[in-house]
Amino acid sequence: MKTSIHKYCAIFFAAITISSCTKVDVPVETELTPSNFPTTTQQFILASGAAYAQLRGSFAQSYWQMQTLSTDEAIMPARAGGWRDGGRYQQLHYHSWNADLPQVQDAWTWGFGTISTCNRIIATFATAPDNAAKATTIAELRATRAMMFFFMMDLYGNIPVVTTFGSADKPATMARKDVFNFIEKELNEVIPNLSTVVDQTTYGRPTQFTAYAILAKMYLNAEVYTGTNRYNDAVKMCDNIIQSGKFALEDDYLKMFYPDNGPKVKEFIFAIPYDHALAQGEQFSWYSLHPALQAKYGLLYRLSNPCSTIPSYYAQFNDPNDIRTSLWLIGKQYDFAGNPIIIKTTKKGLDASYSGPDPTAPVDFQLTFTPDLTLVDVPTFEVGGDELGKAKGIRNNKYYPDVTATDRNQSNDVPVFRYADVLLMKAEAILRGATPTNGETALSLVNQLRAKRKAATWSSVDLPNLLQERARELNWETWRRNDLIRFGKYEEAWGYKTDNDANKRLFPIPSAELILNPKLKQNTGY
Repeated sequence: MKTSIHKYCAIFFAAITISSCTKVDVPVETELTPSNFPTTTQQFILASGAAYAQLRGSFAQSYWQMQTLSTDEAIMPARAGGWRDGGRYQQLHYHSWNADLPQVQDAWTWGFGTISTCNRIIATFATAPDNAAKATTIAELRATRAMMFFFMMDLYGNIPVVTTFGSADKPATMARKDVFNFIEKELNEVIPNLSTVVDQTTYGRPTQFTAYAILAKMYLNAEVYTGTNRYNDAVKMCDNIIQSGKFALEDDYLKMFYPDNGPKVKEFIFAIPYDHALAQGEQFSWYSLHPALQAKYGLLYRLSNPCSTIPSYYAQFNDPNDIRTSLWLIGKQYDFAGNPIIIKTTKKGLDASYSGPDPTAPVDFQLTFTPDLTLVDVPTFEVGGDELGKAKGIRNNKYYPDVTATDRNQSNDVPVFRYADVLLMKAEAILRGATPTNGETALSLVNQLRAKRKAATWSSVDLPNLLQERARELNWETWRRNDLIRFGKYEEAWGYKTDNDANKRLFPIPSAELILNPKLKQNTGY
């Protein structure tokens, strides 16, 4: 049980309650004024909790879907008519979305809502007495706000930048390169006031190393964002993290993503804490696991089953000794005692195309996940409602099921920035022309990671190999779209996708936002 995280979540849950209460007839227990609240570190943490609660909101849902389902990493077809949802997941796969796609609106609302919450809380701290706790907390909120601007810039390109709360003026769209410069300046300003402590006292809030990780991502992608490469700067930011000695590769890759993960994970530079009761929103097992696996994992809720991957993505997991290969469920399925997992059905229930004389004859079907994702109805993105259709697709079990959960929400914290990614970013920057530092080469950095994951080490490495290694290491961690765009692969065909429109590298500004704010300028191609 993640006792420290439960305490953490309880603090932020209380903060949400305080900040969102609308009752006006409750008795006053304590009078809080700018002169007596907040003053201590704990009070500042409590007062800033709403920002982190909002950050948690759509990260593992709409944001994850936009960064993942728009790539070859995952696909969410309809099964038995379920998960059709107006074709929203189908549009992400096909790259046929427009400015009315629900995820486009939800991610925008989540991102700029979190930015607004940071602005509001920073404004409330203006009259609080100056002390170290105030300076650190404001720096953390500004870093969180900068991270959200980075997410929004990555998704939408040219975006508005607002750093004050309560202004009646409608903000205009700022050019992507100017947003980049703003985020860079903001992070460099707050780094001196961010903590260098990496333990449960800072977990879930930005430290100096979070800021370095954001900057490393920005510099690695600078040519995409600004037209100018910054690979040496990317190496410098990675070195700030590597040389700190605060982080290390985990010995057990799989357990890093278990429901009891948290501050003990040596690889997490910044992670979003989730709790099935107090901090909801992480539902990966519910999305990806078949209902027939419920008993195997001892779960108290029924699994949903829509999400899987496609064969070409899974083909990158080609080393059977690599521990990362084992997180995928493929082929015949067994319980932990080695017994086949059996679904009792009929010949017609197993295969809807069966036309024999005994369609209701009973059949015992051993659950078998097949790579095949053949659509039985192309317009509705349907793979079939029979048992064969429901078992199509290789399943991801990275975020291991939470046996303490009573519904679809799990307690697995989700990493945003991880030490393994830092090693791969430095390796890539060197391959792209940056000067090697500290005796580390691209090959030594990649082999350091592969050895820890029990994969065969390499004698050489190039950019195509590195992209595959990123797919193996960082699957379902929201970075695939970012990677494919940087490598010039986002317009390629995969699965049922054939669209190669480079304008789809950016999502559109939501239609509703353009109506509310005429100063916003829509992205090209929409």
